[in-house]
Amino acid sequence: MSRNWSLFLVVAFVLGFGTKTYLDGQAEAEKKLETTAEQVILFGEGDTPVRIFDTSDDRVRVVYFGFTRCPDVCPTSLAMLAGALNQIDDKQKTKLRPMFISLDPERDEADASAKYAHYFHPMIEGLSAPLDVTTPLAHRYGVIFRKTELEGSELKYTLDHSSYFYFLKPDGTLITKVPHTLTPAPIVDAISKLTAEGNSNEG
Repeated sequence: MSRNWSLFLVVAFVLGFGTKTYLDGQAEAEKKLETTAEQVILFGEGDTPVRIFDTSDDRVRVVYFGFTRCPDVCPTSLAMLAGALNQIDDKQKTKLRPMFISLDPERDEADASAKYAHYFHPMIEGLSAPLDVTTPLAHRYGVIFRKTELEGSELKYTLDHSSYFYFLKPDGTLITKVPHTLTPAPIVDAISKLTAEGNSNEG
């Protein structure tokens, strides 16, 4: 009996230690992810460094990943985002920070991305950065994209990519996402829910 009891204590200790180690590891991983998110630096108009996640700026980030030479999906999506921004009131606009992030830094320098985004709406920030910065950022939200060579084309290649609007908290946490749409309505609906009086995106 004594031996069995000792064995039980050893097993309980090992399991308890293992659980604690796992939980500590998870907490550390989450903390590291948060720290990494806060340190994400992209580049905007005039090649100015931009921290897209900053808890001192409580606006909801509305992020779209694409590229300026996109033939149809990106222009349509940004036009829908612009349409949504034109349909909401000024108070709602103050709670939003819309962004276009290029997945094609080889051709989209910061100024080009900014100019492209502003063409659709002056509120939309156009940003770019090396792929070692934008790729893990995009993958964090499940963005899928790949480079496809175009034989005999002056463009040389294009990017196939998923098309979503990602609504993020100031620290980069995903709140919700809206899939590709041919009308601003779903975007306006998401904005209205997130900017409703008394709604909080803290935490």
